Amino acid sequence: MALKVLIVDDETLARSRMRTLLAECTEPRTDVVGEASNAVQAMDMIQRSHCELVLLDVHMPGVDGITLANTLRQMPAPPSIVFVTAYPEHAVSAFEVEAIDYLTKPVRRERLQQALQKVVKTRAGKEGNPDAGPPEALIIQERGRSERVALSDIIYLKAELKYITVRTAEKEHIYDGALSDLESRYSHLFVRVHRNALVSRRAVRAVEKHSDPVEGEGWTVRLDGCEERLAVSRRQLAAVREALMG
Repeated sequence: MALKVLIVDDETLARSRMRTLLAECTEPRTDVVGEASNAVQAMDMIQRSHCELVLLDVHMPGVDGITLANTLRQMPAPPSIVFVTAYPEHAVSAFEVEAIDYLTKPVRRERLQQALQKVVKTRAGKEGNPDAGPPEALIIQERGRSERVALSDIIYLKAELKYITVRTAEKEHIYDGALSDLESRYSHLFVRVHRNALVSRRAVRAVEKHSDPVEGEGWTVRLDGCEERLAVSRRQLAAVREALMG
C-alpha cells in the first residue's frame, strides 16, 4: 500500500523536484495527495486528505515549518513529519517537534528513500502500540548533516578525547557530549563498563576473563552486534554481570 504524502514548500520548483524524487522511490511506494505553499494550505489539506507523511520546508511565508509541525503533533492521529530544507541549523528544533528525519537540499534519492523507510517503520511500531511515544534517540550532527539515532540501536558509547563514539550494528557516529550526562539520562538502557564506556544492557552477551601482556589479567564484555570487546573495570564488574542476568 502506498504511503500518502503531502509536499509543503513555498517554492514551486522544489515541490516539482520532490514529486520527481518520490516517483523514483519504490520501497516504499508513495502517493502524493497534494501540495501546499504555506502552513494554512497545508493544514487544510491535512485535515481533508488524511495524509500519512508531510514533507515540510522550514522557511515559508507566515507560519514556519517548525511551528506547523508543533501544531500537527497535537492532533489525535498526526501525520509523520520529515523536514526538507536548505538550512541545516534547524535540525535540533525539528527533532524536538518529533520529526522522523531532516533532509537538507539538494536531496538525494537514496537519502529520501531512507527517510521514507524510517517513516514506515515508525508508523508500523505506533500502530502496534498506539500509546508509545517517539523512540528515545540521540541527534547526531556530522559533516553538516543531522541524524536521529534511536537509543535502542546503540551498542555502546565510548569517550574518545573530546567526543563520544556511538556504535550501532551498521556504523559508528561521533557525538559531541559528555558520557556522564548520557549515563545520568539513560541509566535504564546503558550500564557503565569502564570510566570511558557505556554499553547497552540489552547487548551484553558475556563477561569473560582475559590476559593482556601489558596490563595483566582483567575482564572484557562481549556484545551482540559487535565483534569488538570492551574492557570492564573491577569496580563495574558486578553491575555488568547484573545486566547480563537481565
